[in-house]
Amino acid sequence: MGHKGFSGALAKNVDSALLDHELLKVKFVDFKLKEQKQEIASAIAAATNSCLVGLVGHTAIFFRQHPDPEKRSIVLPPSKGTSP
Repeated sequence: MGHKGFSGALAKNVDSALLDHELLKVKFVDFKLKEQKQEIASAIAAATNSCLVGLVGHTAIFFRQHPDPEKRSIVLPPSKGTSP
């Protein structure tokens, strides 16, 4: 992500990539302050209905499970308290 920051076009691209891959890394190029990265990453997660699963260095990691169970490439373990 460059100097323009968060935009509708960025949200659309991230949304499309999450549909294809479920897991996505976004590298921050111009935003070096942790607060800036956290704020933008939270906005991306909210706009794409995804989860921010990590913010390591200058890279944010997002996850959103594919809506079609047959197209899911990442299998999550069952939640605690539920039987398999």
